[in-house]
Amino acid sequence: MLKLLSLLFALLFCSQLLTAQEINIIPKPTSVVEKTGSFTISNKTVIVAKSKDEIKSANFLNDYLKNCFGFSLPVKSSGKKGIIIMAGNSRKDGYTLNSDKNGIVIKGNTAPGAFYGIQSLIQLLPTQKSTSLVVPAVSITDAPTVQYRGLMLDVGRHFFPVDFVKRYIDYIALHKMNYFHWHLTEDQGWRIEIKKYPKLTEVGAWRNGTIIGRFPGTGNTNEKYGGFYTQEQVKEIVKYAADRFITVIPEIEMPGHGGAAIAAYPYLSCFPEKPTYDYFIRDNTDEYWAGELGGKQVMQSWGVYDDIFCAGKETTFEFLENVLDEIIPLFPSKIVHIGGDEAPKINWEYCPNCQKRIKDLGIKTDKTHRAEHYLQSYFVQRMEKYLNAKGKTLLGWDEILEGGLAPNAWVMSWRGEKGGIEAAKQHHNVIMTPTTYAYIDYQQAKHEDSVTISNNKGYLDIEKVYSWKIYPDALTATEKEYVQGGQANLWTEYVSNPSKAEYMIFPRVAAVSEVLWTPQSEKNWENFSKRLEEQKKRYDLWGTNYYGKQ
Repeated sequence: MLKLLSLLFALLFCSQLLTAQEINIIPKPTSVVEKTGSFTISNKTVIVAKSKDEIKSANFLNDYLKNCFGFSLPVKSSGKKGIIIMAGNSRKDGYTLNSDKNGIVIKGNTAPGAFYGIQSLIQLLPTQKSTSLVVPAVSITDAPTVQYRGLMLDVGRHFFPVDFVKRYIDYIALHKMNYFHWHLTEDQGWRIEIKKYPKLTEVGAWRNGTIIGRFPGTGNTNEKYGGFYTQEQVKEIVKYAADRFITVIPEIEMPGHGGAAIAAYPYLSCFPEKPTYDYFIRDNTDEYWAGELGGKQVMQSWGVYDDIFCAGKETTFEFLENVLDEIIPLFPSKIVHIGGDEAPKINWEYCPNCQKRIKDLGIKTDKTHRAEHYLQSYFVQRMEKYLNAKGKTLLGWDEILEGGLAPNAWVMSWRGEKGGIEAAKQHHNVIMTPTTYAYIDYQQAKHEDSVTISNNKGYLDIEKVYSWKIYPDALTATEKEYVQGGQANLWTEYVSNPSKAEYMIFPRVAAVSEVLWTPQSEKNWENFSKRLEEQKKRYDLWGTNYYGKQ
């Protein structure tokens, strides 16, 4: 009898331990109170969702259940048992989740809040396939710290199919993030259909080859490479994101990184007759050039190139405004990203049209900047006025600070935190994305098994990402209010396929999600590490590739 009691006690202890281990939610909720008991979800469990937005959350949960466990649940507009989803009309996207033996109730302060509650429910589900899913009894209260929580994908260097872009958006949703920054144009490829300018995709979306290995390369593939999204596909992706309460921010690079557009329409260059090959050999990569040597072509290597949009020609601004006229209706986002980074001014220095523009504007070189830097400020401010007139807000990399910031512009601070600090002190909205913490194209360990951009000179492991403080100490309490949030960036020079993309973002995106959701005072690396081990099991369930996968 004593042995039997001991066995029962041991089983009870293990059951309680198992329940405790199941509460491993990332990002860490504001409050988690474990209770006694559990609720079991089976294919007979009902989801109660009435409003259109509540049904979006129900559909996402059903998609997850179908993909991971092989069954989905009936959705009804009323009922008191099962999984009940309720969305309110508050301003802050918090939620509560309460589960017990009778069912699960998720109350969102807002529709997105209810959706975030669904993500927590998903993390209460088993990480192994089953037809009956035991959810521990728990009471969760939660809300995000910052409003903007983003992840960027560069499809300019390497093109990714629609199905993977949707999968990427699901990854954003599953980590309670709400912005997808879509980097659509580059020197190496123009990826979005613009009907007024068909050559952008006929010519600009394709390059004759791609360098092999790390820049400057060890050869060239000598294979035509590229791809683009039709406007119908863009609409499909934007709707897919909206159904997950994610805003898609398009990025159309200007005045730099416009080589693919210039290949399609050479008049956009300061020097239309100068071959692209001439810019290519500046970086000692001429032996790795594929195809023709003359004329304007899409770049085949990585880096920063001098052939940028001409700021002295009215036809340049006419082109960019026409492009934006087609971009704006496709993206409901109030924000449009215009790049603004890494724009060498050497062509502007020698371009008669740009020099005439400088003279006409009365721009002068001073102790701080050459006149051409102020010309970039004119360029950005002119594009901002155009976007503002269309009801949009301009967002740019921190180089747009040079020469004077456009009046209403938002700044995305990537060269460390300095640009973000400067912009916040000038009372401009800021999104932090410093290379030191948020560039997840950097390798994850000292030695990687494939080419990455940082080449063993430095690496960005998950603990470093987790140490990121979204609010710089240099800002006052008032100035910190201008920091709208942050994001992680996946640049794709050395990321050519979905599996490698997943390997680079996972598991670091889990750390990013907690940095952006959970207050700094509540972060704890040891506790996060323990929760991450359970999350990795979930990555396995998803069939996702990740760093450290066994």
